[in-house]
Amino acid sequence: MDLGTDLTMISIPAGRVTLSDRRTQQSWQVALEPCRLSALPVTQGLYAQVTGLRPSTVHGDRLPVEGVSWWDAVRFCNALSLHEGLAPAYRLDGESAAWDTSADGYRLPTEAEWEHACRAGTDGPRYGLLDDIAWYRGNSDGTLREAGGKLPNAWGLHDMLGNVWDWCWDVYDPEVYGTYRVLRGGGWFDEHWSCRASARRRSHPAFRVDDVGFRLARSGAP
Repeated sequence: MDLGTDLTMISIPAGRVTLSDRRTQQSWQVALEPCRLSALPVTQGLYAQVTGLRPSTVHGDRLPVEGVSWWDAVRFCNALSLHEGLAPAYRLDGESAAWDTSADGYRLPTEAEWEHACRAGTDGPRYGLLDDIAWYRGNSDGTLREAGGKLPNAWGLHDMLGNVWDWCWDVYDPEVYGTYRVLRGGGWFDEHWSCRASARRRSHPAFRVDDVGFRLARSGAP
């Protein structure tokens, strides 16, 4: 199986990022080790090659996969890891998932890794002019668009903002929202204010939504 350019991984340097939540008015700092993130969100073509499934509502191999739950995303990460001869990152048991941080396989980024990678050394709400870097309500014509069609950030990552939201590993706020997981990045139907490096959204890990996909991460430097 040739997974091609849909699986290009970009090296993300170590760093430190300040996360914030508008709802709680809290902020916190996270120190990060080097990692790798996929240059594109997982495409429908890549998802179908690995799983044999096409869950999206709008079809096209070069479109980001959407309509996938958080559970779908972590299972995909494990399946891709096994296909590539890597150690799966997740131990899945019924309704529980544990991350083996020593594993070299594919996984979801943490939200701190995601924001650090999205910013790519910038400190504003976005890494470029919104119309140049993102598909959102103002320019998407109300539909999903091909992955990689807008300019990347300085580290070579496309569609970090707009097109589809990315599932992250983290639980959003367990005391208030239970098992809901973090979403980052904004989507094709969102207004401009949702397409910001700091914007956070949440969803139940079993929900499947037509503007939610994911991108891949791996631990460590190449």
